[in-house]
Amino acid sequence: MIGVIGKKIGMTQMFDEAGVLTPVTVVQVEDNVVIGHRTAEKNGYDAVILGTITAKKNRVTKPVAGQFPKGIAACKIVREIRDFEKECKVGDKIGVEVFEGTNFVDVIGISKGKGYAGVMKRHGFSGGRASHGSKMHREQGSVGQNTQPARTFPGKRMAGHMGNVRRTAQNLRIVKIDNENKIILICGAVPGAINNTVIVSRAKRK
Repeated sequence: MIGVIGKKIGMTQMFDEAGVLTPVTVVQVEDNVVIGHRTAEKNGYDAVILGTITAKKNRVTKPVAGQFPKGIAACKIVREIRDFEKECKVGDKIGVEVFEGTNFVDVIGISKGKGYAGVMKRHGFSGGRASHGSKMHREQGSVGQNTQPARTFPGKRMAGHMGNVRRTAQNLRIVKIDNENKIILICGAVPGAINNTVIVSRAKRK
């Protein structure tokens, strides 16, 4: 698998040669530095450790700085990419060029948090009657039984925290790769808010 760490800049739109408008998400990919490797013999799996965005020296503690090889500055964001297909060594820099020739990607991000939400907003429940006299409009209703087993089963859809979870958008088409500005234009929306960290990888199911 090929993947890099990026940052969601926002959304815009593009027109192709035929004049068809396509909504795109702009993902900026600063140089990803190879910090280390995970091997099946030592760690039980194969992976490459990537870091991006250099951290200020006065913001980095000694234990954190000790995790980085000599000659490589501490990074704010560190992620592992398992089964990395590209041959690389510690200190190498990886950017948008790894997606040359790739048409579809998967994007992993943290979805927008929407706070505490009821069942109608969170799960799409229809709610109760809206007529006069009804005392149940947006409530959830019964969640258990009055006979054995008289309890609420795990996984019951109820009100609660909505959003702010890891989500993967699969099979998104790459519209354009700009090597000069280090950005990828991806057709459609990707998880997360503006300036959130995302992981862009080659699509697994294409």
